[in-house]
Amino acid sequence: MAYGLARRELRPRVPLRPGEGDKLHLTSLEGLAALSLDALSSVAYGPEAIVLALVVAGTGALTATLPITLAITFLLAVLVVSYGQVIAVHPDGGGAYAVAKTDLGATASLLAAASLVVDYVLTVAVSLAAGADALGSAFPALAHDKLLVCLVGLALLTAVNLRGVTESARVLMLPTLLFIVAILGVVLLSLLRGHPVAVVGTDQPVHATEALSALVILKAFSSGCSALTGVEAIANAVPTFRTPSVKRAQRTELMLGALLGIMLIGLAVLIHRDHVAPRGGVTVLAQLTAGAYGTGWPYYATNLIVTLVLGLAANTSFGGLPVLMSLLARDNRLPHLFGLRAERPVYRYGVVALTLLAALLLLATDANTHRLLPLFAIGVFIGFTLSQSGLVRHWATQRPAGWKRRAIVNGTGAVLTTLAGVILLFTKFLSGAWVVVLAVPLMMLLFARIERYYTEVGEELGLGRIPDPPDRRTASLVIVPIGEVSKLARHALGAALALGDEVVAVAVQADPARSRALEEAWARWNPGVRLDIIDSPHHSLVQPVVDYVQRAAADGRQVAVLIPEVEPRHRRYEILQNQRGLLLATVLRARTDVVVCMLPYRLKL
Repeated sequence: MAYGLARRELRPRVPLRPGEGDKLHLTSLEGLAALSLDALSSVAYGPEAIVLALVVAGTGALTATLPITLAITFLLAVLVVSYGQVIAVHPDGGGAYAVAKTDLGATASLLAAASLVVDYVLTVAVSLAAGADALGSAFPALAHDKLLVCLVGLALLTAVNLRGVTESARVLMLPTLLFIVAILGVVLLSLLRGHPVAVVGTDQPVHATEALSALVILKAFSSGCSALTGVEAIANAVPTFRTPSVKRAQRTELMLGALLGIMLIGLAVLIHRDHVAPRGGVTVLAQLTAGAYGTGWPYYATNLIVTLVLGLAANTSFGGLPVLMSLLARDNRLPHLFGLRAERPVYRYGVVALTLLAALLLLATDANTHRLLPLFAIGVFIGFTLSQSGLVRHWATQRPAGWKRRAIVNGTGAVLTTLAGVILLFTKFLSGAWVVVLAVPLMMLLFARIERYYTEVGEELGLGRIPDPPDRRTASLVIVPIGEVSKLARHALGAALALGDEVVAVAVQADPARSRALEEAWARWNPGVRLDIIDSPHHSLVQPVVDYVQRAAADGRQVAVLIPEVEPRHRRYEILQNQRGLLLATVLRARTDVVVCMLPYRLKL
């Protein structure tokens, strides 16, 4: 063995963190499983939204389902190609916020951030509500407790994400594969059979209240556009793919577009052929499932798989929104606490915020999927438009080879998503889209106000500038509130003597006899520290100490207050300890500018 060279197996290794190392990154298939559930699961509510919008013109209007779905699929194809360009230009994660911040400026980035927050929150609410619909289709007894089912599912997702259990692509591959096989099986078997083999749900008479007009078709198109949600997720997570990450992410985006397009068109063909109209107690997808598989175990299994996949789709927001909020906190657009991570790699404040917002939304809409959908798609299409517009600006600025062709692709995507967004807003405004129109500007205002606050604070603190040398003050003073002579007092005085030039112990007594006893005990102990006893006939502890500290700090010297606090070993004993130290610290911080320190004395009990 050569001198100075260690054997390979003896070299120290630094353990990799989760997500580091190429083997822990995603392949194309794993990326499809981990990042596409939001988009793929939209087939559970997108086609049904089209049917519900058309049926107001009678069952004959359902023949328009197929051409409307074809138009939505064309828009899907444009978005897939456009997001392939986003992936190439922003390999570090080309989310709408990053694109808008880089290419469109501050205001556009605020709009992107607000729309993404809306998107993430509504993804949770819509996925849970649609999952409860699927579960209620298989088990009608649960249909009456839909809100409760959603809230229980939300609580489970929150508990899992607060524990820091990250989703594994390999674990998600099985439910994703089962979902794709189940939906494609519905399409293929139904086409082979030629007619439905079973009918589920209760019959509901359909009364045409409107004629099949351009407005009805536009409403159906805007409702069906909810099936395009989640198409951008792969572009947001390019760094999670194995090298070459760009090519793998683009390949995954194409696979997502192909699968989603096939499923949407296949289901639309069946709805068109079989004149599938809404029925009581079941979803349109459940009707198509029964028509293909019958009402045996495959029917129940498919509905359970759909419920599971929708729950997992909701979970994607728990990975996305807390990270987005951490980025906003880093950019001083949200409180910095949203950028804090626990010992586990979890942004817990972001998880809690997402849970509260989603729960509020579910309660406000009674977990009604079709009341949530109008709110859902508006935020999504704002993000689509900003991403494509940002790339057009990028190509026009950088002008690489072939930039005009790429700009045309992204420009077409921007125009189409803008038109779709305007149609959504126009047709769904009174159905709930007005909430998003109100919420997005308010969030933009909130982000801007927080950013302005942090900017002003930075100016006042002189951040980024070299300050003057620190003031050389006179000898410092450390004040130690005590109750009596004990090991706790010894512990506190020892720490105080190590911290300051001068130390004084302060005791508050209401009984003269106890004051004399404390003075005598102090003299016998003789710790070398002056003791000042404050007479408090009204049995007040906090205010006399605060007044004493204010007088000591009046001459401008540096004063610190060291408050000893007993900490039991077990939490169940904390309520038995005196909490006056915490109260004193709170009041001192509020009324003085002195340094306040808490010194723990940990018990063995």
